[in-house]
Amino acid sequence: MNDIVERLKEANVGKVWLNEPLKNHTTWKIGGPADILIQPKNTTGLITAVNILKAQGMPYRVIGRGSNLLVRDGGIRGAVIKVGEGLDYLRIEGEKVTAGAGFSFIKLATIIAKQGLSGLEFAGGIPGTVGGAVYMNAGAHGSDVSRVLHSAQILFDDGELATLSNEELKFSYRTSILQNERKGICLEATFKLKKGDREQILKTMAQNKDYRKQTQPLQQPCCGSVFRNPKPYSAGRLIEEAGLKGFRIGDAQISTKHANFIVNLGNATAKDVLALIKHIQDTIAEKYGVEMHPEVEVVGEE
Repeated sequence: MNDIVERLKEANVGKVWLNEPLKNHTTWKIGGPADILIQPKNTTGLITAVNILKAQGMPYRVIGRGSNLLVRDGGIRGAVIKVGEGLDYLRIEGEKVTAGAGFSFIKLATIIAKQGLSGLEFAGGIPGTVGGAVYMNAGAHGSDVSRVLHSAQILFDDGELATLSNEELKFSYRTSILQNERKGICLEATFKLKKGDREQILKTMAQNKDYRKQTQPLQQPCCGSVFRNPKPYSAGRLIEEAGLKGFRIGDAQISTKHANFIVNLGNATAKDVLALIKHIQDTIAEKYGVEMHPEVEVVGEE
């Protein structure tokens, strides 16, 4: 382990930590330690880090801001690569906008709106990074990444570096090719937007943000929506109608503001959250005969 850390530091890939608690790097404020945590200083640093880890036979996974992610209490064996500072650049060329995978999705939407570019109004309240948004086809307010993405640069697990078009990423509801069919890391994304009425765009952004503030527990540690909507139903509405709002296990609680959110009241563990997720699934299945599938990604060891 120390030998790998030394190699990473010698290669100057960026920041490197040993046994770093991942609760410090997730929006839920939950998660055991990563054996090694790497925050690359740039794209070259990320690729170099991946090559070193592969050469040493060390497994790795990638995170962004840690939203939509539940790390189990035992943490993650191997390495975690945190894509953020260092891959947070932005280029605006007319209606074409390119952002590094570490750029804040909310910040991107805000900057673009001020430029009078339309297409990312839906993203004004979505936590996480551009890379994470592409990976899971993030969406809200009737739109998602697939509607505006032109292409994305991907580093695949087999080492190939390629630029994939929107069609090649095979987007569907909250998924892309990167999750299962061909795993890889999004390094940057290019969006094709449209010039619009700046004031109207900003107004729509403000309305979307206000709606989220009023209806979602954004001031408490949470991961975003926990369950996919089991169409034609709304996950939050089903959970609320089942009388589960406010139900808690340990310090994990179903939000009293929005039933598809689980909040950390202070010292929640992943075990608490998983038990609460199962309780919701069992209750909804029994009451309505509907299967609830988590949107949140669960990783790590118990």
